[in-house]
Amino acid sequence: PDFCFWKAPLAELAGKTIGIIGFGAIGQKVAKLAEAFDMNVLAYAPRPKDKGELKTVKFVTLDELLKESDIITCHCPLTNETKGMINEETIIKMKKSAIFINTSRGPVVDEKALANALNNEMIQGAGLDVLSVEPADKKNPLLNAKNCYITPHIAWAAKETRARLLGILEDNLKAYIDGHAQNVVNK
Repeated sequence: PDFCFWKAPLAELAGKTIGIIGFGAIGQKVAKLAEAFDMNVLAYAPRPKDKGELKTVKFVTLDELLKESDIITCHCPLTNETKGMINEETIIKMKKSAIFINTSRGPVVDEKALANALNNEMIQGAGLDVLSVEPADKKNPLLNAKNCYITPHIAWAAKETRARLLGILEDNLKAYIDGHAQNVVNK
């Protein structure tokens, strides 16, 4: 009866809650986009961050973020603290309707636990552009998990992007040599 076709139910973003794990430059950009879509924005960062121009961001504990978010997106560096932080214990705190996104680093996620959660419908779905081993190991349980969408980790691949990244690297090295490190992620 409609002039459109869709394979699955659609949902509006306005009014949904997005939980952002990691609130560096990328996490802040995601928050800005989420605010533009009238989403409620929760953020978790181990150290307090300045919200800048963002008006609706609320910093919460990781547990609160996991329990309250409709969409959970990781934008954190891989450290001893973040390795395996998305695991059976943290996934069980998520809503059954939650969508999990990881564009940070593959080892942030316990892939077996995430595949198990997807296959047992403990969460609705996952979108990943990183895995613990890239290219993907044929035995990776996420390759055949229900409602799991994996894209290649290629945001860096455009020639312009690589040139920009080399410029950032050069600026970082100059700043370090001059005694004032910048873009430090392991403070």
